[in-house]
Amino acid sequence: MPTIAITDYTFPDLSLEEAVLRPAGVEIVSCKEKRSPAELAELVRDADAVIAQFAPVNAEVVNAMTKARAIVRYGIGYDNVDIAVARERGIPVCNIPDYCVDEVADHALAFMLAITRQVVPNALHVREGKWGLATPLTAMQALKYLTVGIVGFGRIGREVVRRLLAFKARVLVFDPVVDAAQILAAGAQAASSFDELLAQSDIVSPHCPSLPATKQMFNAAAFAKMKRGSVFINVGRGDLADSAAVTAALQSGQLAAAALDVFDPEPIPADHPIRSMPNVILASHIASASPTAVRTLRETVARLALKAVRGEPLPNVVNGVV
Repeated sequence: MPTIAITDYTFPDLSLEEAVLRPAGVEIVSCKEKRSPAELAELVRDADAVIAQFAPVNAEVVNAMTKARAIVRYGIGYDNVDIAVARERGIPVCNIPDYCVDEVADHALAFMLAITRQVVPNALHVREGKWGLATPLTAMQALKYLTVGIVGFGRIGREVVRRLLAFKARVLVFDPVVDAAQILAAGAQAASSFDELLAQSDIVSPHCPSLPATKQMFNAAAFAKMKRGSVFINVGRGDLADSAAVTAALQSGQLAAAALDVFDPEPIPADHPIRSMPNVILASHIASASPTAVRTLRETVARLALKAVRGEPLPNVVNGVV
């Protein structure tokens, strides 16, 4: 009987995966919580395919695999999987790039609206028995009068642009691998460089994968190039930004506010100063969440793993293994 190993999962159970895999005669072995590399190595050793959520599938874990025909990630990002070692071993790594596009785009816009309309402080103001504006009038903005910079014009970036245009914002996009004509055709403006986008935007929101070229692209130097009093949104990957630089920019006033669904590290340490900043909205990596998105994710992951077990061609291979 073929076996699929699931390294970790945050769902209540694996009933959706079992509904796909058990009728096909596939056995599931799993850990509910993340384990040490040595424990994970033992779990995946004889698996015909491996499914991972947040557990670090590092070189030790990948090299322990003796039969795996694929590693499938629950999600869009795959930075917790050592794709280079998997490529050396001839093991394809697959992600699920389109299961939560609308959810994440909605969340990015919700963050932007919450900050520009000062939703959180005004709600808390009324809850405390007060009335009137909770913040200075200058903090109340309309997207129509702002320039929003979007870094990355993939599936989610395009949906964020579409939403922003409905709010009449000026939208500036930087993506070095997308032709400017595509950006213009979508109704946005193409920035000629990352620095140009930073300098012109009132709000900046990255929507790009975590890669060596993008890790900590939002560092102290980048924040210094932004308008003083601008806003930083991140619903992408935590390591796109240098967390110390984000914190320092907020403390100095270079950033007026931030809204972050992701952070580096996660969970955010309990004593981290960003947790108590009144000009910051935080969420615990939940932008992708909806019943439909989670069901789609889990069923798609199970189907991809089953394809691997059966030796069928795999979509969404991110490490170039055919």
